[in-house]
Amino acid sequence: MSEPGLFKDGDVIRRVTQEGILLLGGGVASILQTSHPGVGQGVHDHSYTFDNPLLRLRGTMEWLTAVHFGTREEAERVSAFVGKMHDKVNGPGYDAQDPDLKVWVGATLFDVSARLYQALFGRLPEAELEEYYQQTRIYAQILGAPAELQPADLAEFRAYYRAKVKEFELTPASKEVARLVLYPKAPWYRRPALVAVRLASAGLMPEPLRSAYGWAWSPARERRFLVLINVLRLVYPRLPLSLRTAPREMFLTSLRHRLAKAERGRPRKKIRSADAA
Repeated sequence: MSEPGLFKDGDVIRRVTQEGILLLGGGVASILQTSHPGVGQGVHDHSYTFDNPLLRLRGTMEWLTAVHFGTREEAERVSAFVGKMHDKVNGPGYDAQDPDLKVWVGATLFDVSARLYQALFGRLPEAELEEYYQQTRIYAQILGAPAELQPADLAEFRAYYRAKVKEFELTPASKEVARLVLYPKAPWYRRPALVAVRLASAGLMPEPLRSAYGWAWSPARERRFLVLINVLRLVYPRLPLSLRTAPREMFLTSLRHRLAKAERGRPRKKIRSADAA
């Protein structure tokens, strides 16, 4: 019998986040997060996004996979590591350990995944959407943000999210991070996928942030976005589940390999005679 995780099969959070297509929303989720001046400056000053944005995406996905599908120990170990990394991310006007920043990051993960999932699979009943929101509150909490700082329910979340999107004034750091997310250095065979990511990011980005980033949004581009979503809605849900969940299995395998490697690298405690006795 496998060890229990934070969630169980049948929970809405597992049903939604098992879908590999949610990676298509990774770009817009990352940019929404760094639209917050504090998050944007922290990523700009301390992250390896500039050298390898795909590596940063992998790290985020491994953490999320641990939280969604790993054992409780795996979720807590990876989250503790993320928290330790955040200890180093601070500077004038920002601190990655600020609970408000953690709440915002968690909010973007819920919003983008919920909107993209529903675009492809149809609207979730309000009760299931509420359940999904309540379960995703774990993102901020497992990184140390008190539960009471988060919107208590879906209605409060919607009001919070609308207000946040309107209040941000984009900084040069936020704009530079967005550029690197959408136009990373990548081999030629990944470029077609990046075109789709850029289109999806523009289509999923709420106003007024889309205009603030200066992304052109014409009727023609909106039609291309809708074509993309409609094709995915027609094709993707009909793919074998094993294919749709392949990214989850890949990230879980990678995560467990790295945890095992870290465990092997730990210095072993010397056994003293008293211990042996």
